[in-house]
Amino acid sequence: MLEKTPPHDDEAERAALGSMLFDEAAVEAARDSRLKVEDFYSRAHRRIYEAIVGLDGASERVRPDIQTVIQELKRTARLDEAGGAAYVASLTSVIPSGANIEYYVKSVRDHSLRRSLLRVASEIGLKAYDTSQDSQIILDGVEGSVFELRDNSQGFRYSKINEALLRAFDKIEEVYRTKKPMTGLATGFERLDDMTTGFQPSDFIVIGARPSVGKTALALNMIAHVAFKEQRPAAFFSLEMSDELLLSRMISSEAMVEGKLLKTGHMTSTDFRRIIDKIGRINDAPLFIVDAPNMDFLELRSQARKLRAKENVEIIFVDYLGLIGHQNKALPRHEQMSEISRNLKSLARELKIPVVVMCQVNRETERSGQSAAPTLANIRDSGSIEQDADVVMFLHRKPPSKDKKDGEERDAPEQEGFLTELIIAKQRNGPTGVIELVLQGKYARFVPLEKSY
Repeated sequence: MLEKTPPHDDEAERAALGSMLFDEAAVEAARDSRLKVEDFYSRAHRRIYEAIVGLDGASERVRPDIQTVIQELKRTARLDEAGGAAYVASLTSVIPSGANIEYYVKSVRDHSLRRSLLRVASEIGLKAYDTSQDSQIILDGVEGSVFELRDNSQGFRYSKINEALLRAFDKIEEVYRTKKPMTGLATGFERLDDMTTGFQPSDFIVIGARPSVGKTALALNMIAHVAFKEQRPAAFFSLEMSDELLLSRMISSEAMVEGKLLKTGHMTSTDFRRIIDKIGRINDAPLFIVDAPNMDFLELRSQARKLRAKENVEIIFVDYLGLIGHQNKALPRHEQMSEISRNLKSLARELKIPVVVMCQVNRETERSGQSAAPTLANIRDSGSIEQDADVVMFLHRKPPSKDKKDGEERDAPEQEGFLTELIIAKQRNGPTGVIELVLQGKYARFVPLEKSY
């Protein structure tokens, strides 16, 4: 493979340059297509394109043509490298006009991409022999290089306002017609969906709480709605529980059979039939569980990219942030978490899907024996999490209180479940507020307060 001439199209390169020397509009078309100097295989063609770009981008813009480009090459002492004045002048003779510039540029960039792929493949071979580097770091670097090549292969695009306006109006019209202002993925919690219009693509969403308040239960309820009811592909990264335990909790929640009965086997025939009924629905769902103890961020990102590319997952849940490892163990934990937080936001943007991450809050919320509602300042390990996140929510279990109904006192949380506040503490593009839920602990299931009685 190394003995072969790298892929290139000399005629397309000459035609592209000739088009730009012939027609000023061709220069703009090439720039819009993100044509770069290094996309040209020929050294002479690189020098000529450098001169064209330099003239076009100068503060006192000069139209690139044969004479101005030759003068620019003389000024930079690169005319000989460009093949001489006669060669530059000959380029316009290979094309009748600049009308086909996009075709020529596409060929030049396609061959450039192939050379880049060969370069990456060669680097992979060399790095694979380097035992001083961790193989996971090498693999992550390879994936990053490939994704960068794919991103760079996409040209810029713009649209006239009437085109964008039509798309915007289509969304407005649909909302008006359906009365369902949902622009993201629904969570199954009506008030939350009303406030957020669903979890949005590219959003980094954090759900924080103290241990045993219901972070995992809430995440499982949400992903069950996405995968079971909406039939949208979703992935759950479990760094704490095994996949079997997670599925047991899901079955309990969906079938409304107490979790402890699934462990002891003391179910009634009715309970067992309900489980069987739900198993089929769960089995057919586009849900992917990554059982990932001791997973570091590079491994998480690799799996997330694979699930997005192969299974087209539309949302990812991670349970939970504090268990994501970092390659550099020597860094202080708060610096590790800051970097992981930034990378999670970058991952959401790269994959263009919501990434929802559970995290713990510190013990300050339990000061003086009272359970205070968490705030952004209580996020454990790093203050950068609240800055990177697009949405931050907290679960806060309310202490038992006596409520009156029909003239009688009743302890609603104790009788019906645990009264819990879902606090939207930050939302970059929407309102904040509090939503009252009830955790039905025996089913690991959250329901709105108004539906709990």
